[in-house]
Amino acid sequence: MAARESTENSAWMALRDLALDMRWSWNHASDRVWCRLDPELWEFTRNPWAVLQTVSPRRCDELWQDVDFRSEVDGLLRQRRAAMATPVWFQQQHPEAELTAAAYFSMEYMLSEALPLYCGGLGNVAGDHLKAASDLGVPLVAVGLLYQQGYFRQVIGPDGGQDAVWPYLEPGQLPVTPVRNQDGEWIRIQLEMPGRPLTLRTWEVQVGRVRLFLLDSNDPANYPAQRDITSQLYGGGSELRLQQELALGIGGWRLLREIGIAPEVCHLNEGHAAFAVLERTRGLMADSNQPFHVAFTAARPGNLFTTHTALDAAFDRFAPEMVCRYLGDYANKWLGIDAEQLLALGRSGGSDGSEYFNMAWLALRGCGAVNGVSRLHGEASRAIFQPLFPRWPRAEVPVGHVTNGVHMASWDSAEADALWTEACTKERWRGDPSSLPHDIGQVSDERLWRYRTDASTALVANVRERVARDRAASGAGADEVDAARRLFNADVLTLGFARRFAEYKRPNMLLHDRERLRRLLCDPQRPAQLLIAGKAHPQDYEGQAMIQDWVGFLRQAGVRDHAAFLADYDMLLTEQLVQGVDVWINTPRRPWEACGTSGMKTLVNGGINVSELDGWWAEAYDPSVGWALGDGAEHGGDAEWDALEAEELYSLLEREVIPEFYDRDASGIPRRWVQRMRASMASLTPRFAASRSVREYTESYYIPAAAAFKERTADGCRAAHGIASWQRRTLHDWQSLKFSHLDQRTYDGRHHFELTVDFGRLRADEIRLELYADAVPGGRPERIPMTPGSQPSGTLAVYCADVAAERPSADYTVRALPVCDGAAIPLENPCILWEH
Repeated sequence: MAARESTENSAWMALRDLALDMRWSWNHASDRVWCRLDPELWEFTRNPWAVLQTVSPRRCDELWQDVDFRSEVDGLLRQRRAAMATPVWFQQQHPEAELTAAAYFSMEYMLSEALPLYCGGLGNVAGDHLKAASDLGVPLVAVGLLYQQGYFRQVIGPDGGQDAVWPYLEPGQLPVTPVRNQDGEWIRIQLEMPGRPLTLRTWEVQVGRVRLFLLDSNDPANYPAQRDITSQLYGGGSELRLQQELALGIGGWRLLREIGIAPEVCHLNEGHAAFAVLERTRGLMADSNQPFHVAFTAARPGNLFTTHTALDAAFDRFAPEMVCRYLGDYANKWLGIDAEQLLALGRSGGSDGSEYFNMAWLALRGCGAVNGVSRLHGEASRAIFQPLFPRWPRAEVPVGHVTNGVHMASWDSAEADALWTEACTKERWRGDPSSLPHDIGQVSDERLWRYRTDASTALVANVRERVARDRAASGAGADEVDAARRLFNADVLTLGFARRFAEYKRPNMLLHDRERLRRLLCDPQRPAQLLIAGKAHPQDYEGQAMIQDWVGFLRQAGVRDHAAFLADYDMLLTEQLVQGVDVWINTPRRPWEACGTSGMKTLVNGGINVSELDGWWAEAYDPSVGWALGDGAEHGGDAEWDALEAEELYSLLEREVIPEFYDRDASGIPRRWVQRMRASMASLTPRFAASRSVREYTESYYIPAAAAFKERTADGCRAAHGIASWQRRTLHDWQSLKFSHLDQRTYDGRHHFELTVDFGRLRADEIRLELYADAVPGGRPERIPMTPGSQPSGTLAVYCADVAAERPSADYTVRALPVCDGAAIPLENPCILWEH
């Protein structure tokens, strides 16, 4: 009996190790194991942990007696151990880096349907970032919230309207484990809250090499209202959102300290997590015995803020009285600052005492670097944040960009993986990507087209089954359900549009001329079929109305056989669509799509993009790889322009996209289409892979941030103390700086500038004087340092500069900037003085 129990236990423990490492979500080697345990449950849930929790011990034991099954599991465990232990990109390329841990904070993570803690794009980026960091060996830990219900599930009612349902997520069925201390006690984090402390339970998710920690408020020690704080993602009102962000930022950083993780870098994925910079400061105050302003300055270079928002109005803002109620005592007791000082960190700097507290402003003021998520979004973000840098040129507002990428191994189909492996090896996303364009470019037309035909066949099978299941669930008759299993055709061009239904994404553009769309879909010689999916926020009634409009159109006779709305857009449906559609359509209103990643997922699968020149497509587009909408300019909410772009979209489909797809040679291959597929796969897939974006974050931000943080915190925060003192002094005394006289002459082909400056209460070594000229088309702004021309006399000094007279002298303006060794200007000091 004991031997039998031991066998059962060893079988279960071996399978447990595999099921609790979410590496299975992109490395599908273990899929056959879970399918053998319970094929039906595996097919429905794609959740190994739920399968393992559900099957009987006897079933595990029976399979464990199968030599082939046991050998397969043992091999998977060996592969997992080897993958965890083998040095990869980070260890190989940066063995001397001072980075030992970067902490990544996000409100949502899209890792798998087995852990549905996401809404859309933000979670997509976060989940793919963790997976790529694991592949590359980047020392990353992550922090988020475990929601009892997650984001809503979508049901389409009989009237075509969206209904939101919120099924409960049973933690025991999720691939999470409690975080325990050395004594086995479940670690619980306490937060100060009005009336009663909040207790947060803690969980851990293994994502390959990366550990993701989640907090939830559903603890028996909490009041019922407190237990509901982490109930829904993006549910409830402003106060619930503030409570969630306190749990994420303050609670998350406390958890890392509690378990002994001391990251050099804190990466805020959106401003939701910005309270982490305050808690990190509190920890430094305790560790170094420094006041708030010094510890805040010490922590700052180790913090990175990634903004995903393209509209200022979309940032989270909270009423000042609410912020004071929740954080007033925290600020006074733990940070040593009063309520006004706290509020100032989240305000624009004006004198309006009623101004709301902006989480993005707090994130920017607490971080040593800020980035947008595409080149165009970086430009848009500089405009958004310019109010915090008055009188600075927009080009110098300190916001860079790292264009998002997607984790290709999570989004490619098994057939696509086989094709890429043939051409580029299995390790293609971990190693040097420079050869990938050449290698995939060598794949023959015949091989590519055979692959795409198989992909279309798989998609049609999935869509038929999904539509049949939805019809049956809605009470449709047997004939109607049976008809669903004959819908669509793998030989017909398939168009896909699947996004969040929000007005700025213009999801109803294709409905602008319904008869034209009907003719396009039903053309007897060159038909097309259309798949639509997407959710609208439960409080976005305009978005819900657009869904109802689409469903009504798609249910019409003559259309319903060529198009479908696929309900409950989730990660699994996303995979099926991006792996099978021929064309991915995207229609946002420029520049409101910060990046967009859905179209990136089609690249690895050979899909082609037809998209607005916004977000990532503004960087990616070339006539050889896809099609573009718009003129690359911004037109706001102009209805006439929307109509013009709708006409452009119809024309593109009718005159270029559809004819090219059906232009076949004698062997039935559309050569021009395949050429475009190959160009897209070869040139775009490596550029828009998360392996590239994570490398960029690591080398451009994480490693420099870790070094800067260690420098500022060394010797009891000595450097931070000096920078903080300089900040206070220069901000206070900047108004004493004056330009007394400027003399300009032009001779011998050069402009000569001579400036007399009065430093007032400032020192000469705290000021940089320079000539500035705006950029000419295609160039960069000119910045020419001015140098001392004579010995200072009191507070007065003369500075000079010469520049070639290739531009009029009037193009140049003298300006003064603050300088301090190790300080980021203008992020840490926005002072500036212009000569006029």
